[in-house]
Amino acid sequence: MKVHQNLPDLPKHHDKPLEIGLTIGNFDGVHLGHQQLLAKIKSECQQHALTFVVMTFIPHPQKILQPEKERFLLASYDHRRKLLEYAGVDHLIEMKFTRDFSTLGPREFMEKFLFTYPGFKHLYLGYDFAFGANKQGGFDLVKEICEPRGIAVDIQPKFSHHGKVVSSSLLREFITSGQVEEARSFLGHPFHLEGLVVKGEGRGKKIGFPTANVHVSSDLIVPDKGVYVTLTTHKGMTYQSVTNIGNNPTFRDSDQISIETNLFDFDLDIYGEQLEIQFLKRIRPERKFPTVNDLITQIKLDVELARKYSDQP
Repeated sequence: MKVHQNLPDLPKHHDKPLEIGLTIGNFDGVHLGHQQLLAKIKSECQQHALTFVVMTFIPHPQKILQPEKERFLLASYDHRRKLLEYAGVDHLIEMKFTRDFSTLGPREFMEKFLFTYPGFKHLYLGYDFAFGANKQGGFDLVKEICEPRGIAVDIQPKFSHHGKVVSSSLLREFITSGQVEEARSFLGHPFHLEGLVVKGEGRGKKIGFPTANVHVSSDLIVPDKGVYVTLTTHKGMTYQSVTNIGNNPTFRDSDQISIETNLFDFDLDIYGEQLEIQFLKRIRPERKFPTVNDLITQIKLDVELARKYSDQP
């Protein structure tokens, strides 16, 4: 998959613009609903000899429209690229989203950024898609604008899983309440966080359970406070692990949330290096223990449970 900033950046085929099937959206998390849409587009593009193109935005529009809002992204932009590539996307257009860009009406957006590309043949939209200022550009208006130009428009119906419509907002509810197993079911893959290992207070090592203190972007959503069965990847190698999200109430009273991961059978110094954490199951909420020895006893139980869970086929 190749990444570009605008449609005109797409390569040519025998000196002619590529003929493309296009879909537009944020694709945050690339959940099951997204995957259903992408699979359909991929199949139809192959049938009609079209190149499959996704147009999305950087930063996420909420970052510009609600700059005070933190921790809402289900996936980093890099992880989103990987998921879209896995879904079979040929080319990804990452449009720069700005305050001025947000004021464009749907007609103006399409005239300026879509119709200027001569190979644009087919537009695919999700059931709830709307674009342009105040989301004025719904399916009917898009069809009215596109069809006279010979551009076909299709809309994907709602996609439900276990009786619920799959959406990014539903996934955010699952994750912020610690329901990472439910999130995994609706995402189609484990919820994933990535970040750099930073210096912590070293308490884990002192009590026999060294942890990597992981700093993640303030844009990324984080599961509710608690202890989780996880898989942690470092330099392409994946390890069983337990991850604690919280403020270490046994040792201190603080509002500052930390993400600390104990990788099993691992003893490397990895400060400043990248880790990727997959959340599989919540073991328990975080709580304050009467003594450090009580905490150590509980951590041993957490590790034993995590090993058994991760060893399951």
